[in-house]
Amino acid sequence: MRKNTIDVITLGCSKNLVDSEKLMRQLEANGYKVTHDAEHPDGEIAVINTCGFIGDAKEESINMILEFCQAKEEGRLKRLYVMGCLSERYLKELGEEIPQVDKFYGKFDWDALVTDLGKAYCQNLRLDRKLTTPSHYAYLKISEGCDRHCAYCAIPIITGRHVSRPMEEILDEVQLLVNRGVKEFQVIAQELTYYGVDLYKRQMLPELIDRMAGIKGVEWIRLHYAYPAGFPEDLFRVMREHPNVCKYMDIALQHISDNMLQRMRRHVSREQTYDLIRRFREEVPGIHLRTTLMVGFPGETEKDFEELMDFVRQVKFDRMGAFAYSEEEGTYSAEHYEDNVSAEVKQARLDKLMALQQRVSAELSAAKIGRTFKVIVDRCEGDYYVGRTEFDSPEVDPEVLIPSSEGDLSVGDFYQVRITDADDFDLYGTLDV
Repeated sequence: MRKNTIDVITLGCSKNLVDSEKLMRQLEANGYKVTHDAEHPDGEIAVINTCGFIGDAKEESINMILEFCQAKEEGRLKRLYVMGCLSERYLKELGEEIPQVDKFYGKFDWDALVTDLGKAYCQNLRLDRKLTTPSHYAYLKISEGCDRHCAYCAIPIITGRHVSRPMEEILDEVQLLVNRGVKEFQVIAQELTYYGVDLYKRQMLPELIDRMAGIKGVEWIRLHYAYPAGFPEDLFRVMREHPNVCKYMDIALQHISDNMLQRMRRHVSREQTYDLIRRFREEVPGIHLRTTLMVGFPGETEKDFEELMDFVRQVKFDRMGAFAYSEEEGTYSAEHYEDNVSAEVKQARLDKLMALQQRVSAELSAAKIGRTFKVIVDRCEGDYYVGRTEFDSPEVDPEVLIPSSEGDLSVGDFYQVRITDADDFDLYGTLDV
């Protein structure tokens, strides 16, 4: 057990990661040595940043808490703190059921942890953080919460209403990170397209990205977690006009059948969805679309599912994730619908959908062979440098593998790479000199 050392463990999404990074910077400013997701945590204090989105995530968070409780009972840990979405949602219950935890914090009051440790929260560092990502890219959170209230989703229950960060504050943070060498920004929120409605009474995402793109040193901006209904169409222009705004959009569509979209309370129709995708591809030539789809929502018929399969065949998403519906307490669907699609049918549909997407992805990847792309190098691994194109977000998308025999490449730098081969998951390339 190392004195004055704090281990921070982050579970869940990149939005949680940003909170952990901000906490870690405060802890370091107060003299602590801080590790993140250490393989063998040995600090005298541990902080677990939990996820509470779906059943599997909640289970992982609980198991992690119990693991550290055992370490505390065995004398390998002095103090244990828990923060994040799970404790925001079940603060009272967790406190009663797991008394070994010294204190539970919600998603928005984690800064109190610093003062509870007897230290001072450094207001002048509120925009700063200790990056846990490679130093050339960072996640940039522009808002919290969500006003959409989709039938299946517990996020509004956990995070509350949509709250945008002031634009000037976000731009100051971008400048701060650029000064530290960050070149690439993954712009994230529960729901990007609503940005600014609460503060400025209109959708301000296009203006924010327009201004970000004008900051010297910002090489790539990539957008995550948009919503299809009421999409701010001026964003098409911004993506078209700025070469440093990646031709990439992560937009969760969930389904395509009008029956499912209505039951899911998505406020968008099949026709509007197809039209939006057409507009994206017409207005932003070469754009790569990432989406998330759901199978097994209450009332999903075989006809609904076949419509979804046809959708994936026709649209050919460049990137796609999918998951089976999981009932979440307190949501509209949990209170109004019977979870009437069996686990076996859900899994069979999920497998079928993902197998189809794998064929689509292989076809789209093969079409890149012979073409040259700008690639940023993230790391060196084994016999390869591993990088990404503008169409690939860290952790979730395909990577580009360049043989290390190609020369001495620098992590965080850009190179022109000609694609020579592709498999189901990655591209292979050589330097195009």
